[in-house]
Amino acid sequence: MTSAPAQIIISQMTEHDLLEVVEIEEASGLSRWGWAAYYAELQGTNRDLMLTARTARSPIIEHQRIAGYIVARESAGELHINNVAVREQYRRRGIGSLLLDRIMETARRLKVKVAFLEVRSGNQAAQALYEKTGFKAIARRPDYYSDPREDAVVMSLTLGEH
Repeated sequence: MTSAPAQIIISQMTEHDLLEVVEIEEASGLSRWGWAAYYAELQGTNRDLMLTARTARSPIIEHQRIAGYIVARESAGELHINNVAVREQYRRRGIGSLLLDRIMETARRLKVKVAFLEVRSGNQAAQALYEKTGFKAIARRPDYYSDPREDAVVMSLTLGEH
């Protein structure tokens, strides 16, 4: 894995980010949420768990595209990571790890006890990233994903008793 770009800026997602977020979602083959679902999530109580990653602006480039994003939801002391995606040209640079680390910091501040996520059983790169963060595979959900149809591996990370 190559190192992360010199400066990555992690910030809270806004409605102005949603067209790019959906573009990354579609290019990454994630289960489709679409603009309306992300917008609705931004209006709720979990908006602090919706983050984007950008490379630092340069004087030459006015607007830096979003390199990746993460969307999670907290409920009853549990964190559920819904989507994590990084643009193909920015993958394997540590951006996914930065997003996961930041969301886990927020989860700890919220006194979350455990985090969960589902990942396509064939997505070995994502599973390796989650394992590096401390997640462990705990279950399998047959035919969880459609288009293409695939099992999900359920992973969890215990953050401790609070």
